[in-house]
Amino acid sequence: MLLNYISFLSVLISTTAFHDYEYGDDYEHDSDQFREQGRSYPQSPIIDAVLKSYAPNYVPKNSEDIFDFLRDSYPLPAGLQSPYDEYDFIIVGAGSAGSVLASRLTEDKNTTVLLIEAGKPEMILTDIPIMAPYFQSTEYAWQYYMEPQPGVCTGMINGRCFWPRGKAVGGSSVINYMIYTRGRPQEWDRIAAAGNYGWSYSDVLEYYKKGERANLNGYEKDPTRNRNGEMPVEFARYRTKLIEAFLEAGRILGHPTIDYNSPHQLGFGYVQTTITKGHRQTAAKVFLHRQKTRQNLHILPDTYVTKILINPQTKTAYGVEYVRNRLKHSVLARKEVILSAGPIASPQLLMLSGVGPKEHLTSMGIPVLKDLPVGKTLYDHISFPALIFELNTTDVSLNENKMLNAKSAIEWIKNGDNVMSSPGGVEGIGYIKTPVSNDLDPIPDIELLSIGGYILVDGGPGGSKAVRKGMRIRDAVIDEAFGSIDRISKDTWSAFPMLLHPVSFGRIELKNKNPFSHPRMYGNYLTHPKDVATFIAAIRHVQALVATPPFQKLGAKIHKAPYPTCRDIPFDSDEYWECAIRTLTATLHHQIATCRMGPNNDSLAVVDPELRVYGIEKLRVVDSGVIPRTISAHTNAPAMMIAEKAADMIKATWTHP
Repeated sequence: MLLNYISFLSVLISTTAFHDYEYGDDYEHDSDQFREQGRSYPQSPIIDAVLKSYAPNYVPKNSEDIFDFLRDSYPLPAGLQSPYDEYDFIIVGAGSAGSVLASRLTEDKNTTVLLIEAGKPEMILTDIPIMAPYFQSTEYAWQYYMEPQPGVCTGMINGRCFWPRGKAVGGSSVINYMIYTRGRPQEWDRIAAAGNYGWSYSDVLEYYKKGERANLNGYEKDPTRNRNGEMPVEFARYRTKLIEAFLEAGRILGHPTIDYNSPHQLGFGYVQTTITKGHRQTAAKVFLHRQKTRQNLHILPDTYVTKILINPQTKTAYGVEYVRNRLKHSVLARKEVILSAGPIASPQLLMLSGVGPKEHLTSMGIPVLKDLPVGKTLYDHISFPALIFELNTTDVSLNENKMLNAKSAIEWIKNGDNVMSSPGGVEGIGYIKTPVSNDLDPIPDIELLSIGGYILVDGGPGGSKAVRKGMRIRDAVIDEAFGSIDRISKDTWSAFPMLLHPVSFGRIELKNKNPFSHPRMYGNYLTHPKDVATFIAAIRHVQALVATPPFQKLGAKIHKAPYPTCRDIPFDSDEYWECAIRTLTATLHHQIATCRMGPNNDSLAVVDPELRVYGIEKLRVVDSGVIPRTISAHTNAPAMMIAEKAADMIKATWTHP
């Protein structure tokens, strides 16, 4: 009887609650095909095993949240039933930046902080690195979509690019691929040279180091690394043999195997991750779990901030309005309101509160308190995830059907040292500078992600197909372009080229003045020809890597994907690859610059170099949205670094006001 109940619970979770999307205002536009493809996954043996191991006698206490026993909890301290009416600081968003900032500010016992998060706490299932792709299609992510743009994402459902962002205590660090990168020294030095004092590489390096606890087989001994911080940075424990081929091929073509976060040179290396002992380490797990018992730190999950309260006469922020348990409340801030809601929600909240482009806010019927270029600039890193090479060697690449099962789950629970500790299949990173680049400094224009398989290793008979559904790829594209390898679960290797410094940039606007509506996001991907040329140059470089002996020993040959949209274009021509890139245009979720940092003579700046919103007192933005220009980095580590630096700036402000 007990086993039957566990099986029933497992099926219920894996097919219903685990994939119970919150479509928001875009749901009405989704076709029946989307609903069919997006809302039902097969039962997962991983979820089954975890449930059986962790709670064999579990009885749900809340029928609306059957995950409650797996989630972390954040009760208010000292038996409080409701938050205070007033705090020193209110932080909106408990993501990568907000978690760090709340932790640092409450190191002073005399400082009170309210941390508000729209999402739920994380749980044991989010700890499993290999399951990263799954969570982008769950309640742990905002189901954002870019506005339709002709000529990109043509292979995606409804032709729209999907932009999931973390909606959890821990933010995007709960759903990302856990990759740790910092950006090149010259990039940060250019940010400082543009008038952003205190943001040179030497400045930010100290804050990267402050939070880092590196264990990287000797790299951590370098003066640019730290072994004594809080956030673990380690190599992924599980690797296929394919990573060695990637690194050896790189050396043959002149790319040394190095610590790719080193400021000294460009090269290839094993992926560095925020994982320890095979478990995902989120910003919340590291910076809030042990700190949540502090009497001066109050955390409110499942709470939606709808407006920043700003005095229209003095232009001073003094609190926020929020909705919790379907009731509206307000709370006041004695010192500051700090937005750490991320590069989409932070500019949305500013505009809803009357801070933004005057013409746009007026058109929305929102009284303008400060005319600022909020959302006018948006950069993103996009990749092409379908540069796939078939192998004539078997059992060398990742395969969900062969590797992910109840036995794997139990082994992972015991020691965290198997395929389930892989960060979504990513095994290595390589930085290259293509011939298209005209930058005189050693700054790469492409990052290569070495994958121990390909995007559809979740398929074959009985596969979960979670990755393709999470990316919103149309079935017709999958069947026609990849069916020949998908049906037989063929061994493969792939590299994702990621465009590091796009010339094209987009913007964010409000859809309306309803705070529960998603904003309108315009990516403007690939609108500049240089971006397309850089992608094609990267593909040619990967082909050169695969032509070297390490890959040829594996019998690697390119998969000739017959995309429905590219039928009449000769395979391997530049025109074919441009069509392929436009068919499967994938964001890497690194949107920046929507609340751009800059000096007061920067016409696109929203915040100053101390992250204070121009023209509004006691209001800051502390998240990756302040990064003013593209950097060679996944944005999780920079967001935590920004929060570390912001904490010191805020403390200095109020120690010596």
